Amino acid sequence: MPALMIVDTRISDPEAYEEYKALAKPLAEKHGGRYIHRGGRMVLGDTQLWAPTRMVLVQFPSVEDAEAFSNSAEYAPVKALRHKYAQSTSVIVETD
Repeated sequence: MPALMIVDTRISDPEAYEEYKALAKPLAEKHGGRYIHRGGRMVLGDTQLWAPTRMVLVQFPSVEDAEAFSNSAEYAPVKALRHKYAQSTSVIVETD
């Protein structure tokens, strides 16, 4: 079943973060990922549990493909850039 990787990101250094974005996209695509939403306009509704700041949605063929991307050795140094220039929360959810 398809899966979405949902990432909420608070960027601390927007210029430096551009390097992360340029490196992450082709790696996600290599694992079957397709960007659906990347930091565009959001309209928040209820925020009792969570108030996202910058959303990224990437669709993958499966949860396993999303995990393979997120846990891959080639993504590890790129993920480190994300952690250096931003705070984030990510979740992978199966869709139908």
